[in-house]
Amino acid sequence: MTSRPPLPPFTRESALQKVRAAEDAWNTRDPVRVAGAYTEDSRWRNRAEFFSGRAAIVAFLTRKWSRELDYRLIKELWAFGEDRIAVRFQYEWHDDSGQWYRSYGNENWEFDAHGLMRWRQASINDVPITEADRLFRWTAPGPRPQDHPGLSGLGQ
Repeated sequence: MTSRPPLPPFTRESALQKVRAAEDAWNTRDPVRVAGAYTEDSRWRNRAEFFSGRAAIVAFLTRKWSRELDYRLIKELWAFGEDRIAVRFQYEWHDDSGQWYRSYGNENWEFDAHGLMRWRQASINDVPITEADRLFRWTAPGPRPQDHPGLSGLGQ
């Protein structure tokens, strides 16, 4: 079986590593790469959508990133337990008309013993912003540069 370190039980340091690894993977906008961090039967709730399995994750992310253009994401650790992590996040994107949005949300994650996420719940709200209001300005797709502030560093 594939393992995705760091593995539970989480410490503060390993939870921070897990959150940054997830952020970096999502910022690739590669649905197959992202789906590889989840169990084969992973259960998701994303906004009002409920689904399970890697194939459904790939299909969902493919649809998502075909609508949410120039997507850039920052995740921040909120809390953690033995096999669970809670994060808050924001991402910026625009639609095909050029309207920019900042999406705000929280996720609850549960992992198996191999470090694969078996359950993900996401609550998300979108707020229209102007191009001038954007905060996430690195070359995408790709990870947030190490010197780019996180959400707390941006006052978010």
